[in-house]
Amino acid sequence: MGGDAEVRDILQEEQVQTPLRTVVNNFLHKKLAMTGLIVFLCIFLLVLIGPRYWVLDLSEQDSTLTNLPPGYNMMSLPKEMIGNVADIAAGRTYGIGIDRDGHMYTWGHTRITDKIDLADIPDEVREADLTMIAAGEDHAVALAEDGQLYVWGNTRLRQDQFSSDMKRAMQSGEDWDIVQLEAGNQFSAAVSAEGTLYLWGNTNMADAKIRSEYQGNIQKVALTSNEYIALLKDGTVAYTGYKGSGNPLASIPAGLEGKKVVDIASTAKTAAALTEDGEVYVWGNTGSGEGNIPAFEARVTRLYGGRAHYTALLEDGSVVSWGNNKYGQTDVPDSLEGKQVTAIYTGNFQNYALDADGNVYTWGLKGFPLGTDDLGRDMLTRIINGGRVTMTVGAISVVIATLIGVILGGLAGYFGGKVDILVMRISEIVGGLPFIPFAMILSAVIGTRIDPTRRMYLIMVVLGVLSWTGTCRLIRAQILAQREMEYVTAAKAMGIREVSIVFRHILPNVFSLLLVSMTLDFATCMLTESTLSYLGFGIPLPTPTWGNLLDGANNSVVIQQYWWRWVFPAAIFGVCTICINLVGDGLRDAIDPKSNER
Repeated sequence: MGGDAEVRDILQEEQVQTPLRTVVNNFLHKKLAMTGLIVFLCIFLLVLIGPRYWVLDLSEQDSTLTNLPPGYNMMSLPKEMIGNVADIAAGRTYGIGIDRDGHMYTWGHTRITDKIDLADIPDEVREADLTMIAAGEDHAVALAEDGQLYVWGNTRLRQDQFSSDMKRAMQSGEDWDIVQLEAGNQFSAAVSAEGTLYLWGNTNMADAKIRSEYQGNIQKVALTSNEYIALLKDGTVAYTGYKGSGNPLASIPAGLEGKKVVDIASTAKTAAALTEDGEVYVWGNTGSGEGNIPAFEARVTRLYGGRAHYTALLEDGSVVSWGNNKYGQTDVPDSLEGKQVTAIYTGNFQNYALDADGNVYTWGLKGFPLGTDDLGRDMLTRIINGGRVTMTVGAISVVIATLIGVILGGLAGYFGGKVDILVMRISEIVGGLPFIPFAMILSAVIGTRIDPTRRMYLIMVVLGVLSWTGTCRLIRAQILAQREMEYVTAAKAMGIREVSIVFRHILPNVFSLLLVSMTLDFATCMLTESTLSYLGFGIPLPTPTWGNLLDGANNSVVIQQYWWRWVFPAAIFGVCTICINLVGDGLRDAIDPKSNER
């Protein structure tokens, strides 16, 4: 039995394998190279398939979402509020809630500036018995049971400065039975049961004033970014501010004439009204889809507005949302089907629904896993789409450089003589050029005259044309050694054309080394493109690449305070290039005959 095993080992030892199988087996046994290959394939699939799901909009920007840190907790209610909700106010990136005991809670990204955080609730607010809250762009307002108003957050633009009429009413209690409290873009509003509207805050940008003839006849108001509309006690809708001339919100739809309005709502640039017969009217700047009112299966009873979407509560307790759906703010969860919704709280990009059992359902913007940049754009989306651009540029540049290097190196190595001298002198001239400065000059001179898409093609060509010299020398050296082999002599004797001998007979025998060279050059071209983009001479913004996403690293403020804007692009780019080099080194070792020695 021992002899048979020994014979079996000898046969296995002497088993003949094809060169390709030998290379594959050698590569599979290199754990570091396999790890690099797996990680690279994961990144490659992410940047290849990811843009289908993380769609890039080059014109996207939102001033309310700038420089947000990584997180996914914008709608994560504290457990103390579950089943005990009295009121919820949804801000742009945060939420504020009051439970039935009058206690206040905050969640999400509450920081407004480096020094202002809405989570720093003043002690007098925490100790008060609160009944109503409102969340604005940069401040919050709360109403206590004793009628006292509290404002905190950003108060630099008079967000906490009450008018003399408000102070008088607050102290006396007359005409101060507040039934509605709203907070908007640096200004706030309160409506009393007597129909008095109180407005305060920054009035430089906003039309936060009311004409005297409407005072005492206000039933409800809805705030937009810089103005408001009012529902009057007689069931009509009016623009009661002073800047109605030329304002699309002041053009009340003709269809509302003669109809009684029972509810109003607003987004940043539009207004909506609900008539007593269940019809919904939307007017203003409806460029985000707010005007695409869906067909309702039941009569609408209440309207709620976010930044660019509306949510409606129907008579049967169901909920419908429409408008801008970039962050899923109109995707009503299936878990709400069949539930009897009793209250809805809608903010900029968030929706909260409360059912009869006290359960809270949320949909909309929960956060950004990798944060946002200085224009409010999702870093994850830009990294994924930027990776596709960077890899595409690197791959095409390598293909161009390889084609030039193979052709010139093959001709120089096979024919020798004057052809070899000419090709090598050209190679030395191109190789002697200062690569990065020369590429910067070409990009600056030519790139300013063409659009960004063509400039990307220019970068590909420039990198390819300036990167072929290494491949050319490699192919020349290999062909110089291969052209003296017997199979080349036999091919010449058979009358095969010399060009065919070079590219159909000799080249396949050096393809393994060429593959290693291409792998390593791929990482080099990606690094070069990113270097040019980082320096501002590559693909320009807003088209993202891993290079120009690192532009924030030039700013010390970004490095210290907004670290996610450069750490994540640098991390994925570094991991990707390291993995490519690991694969290249693994292939080189697997192809090297010395690695097969036993």
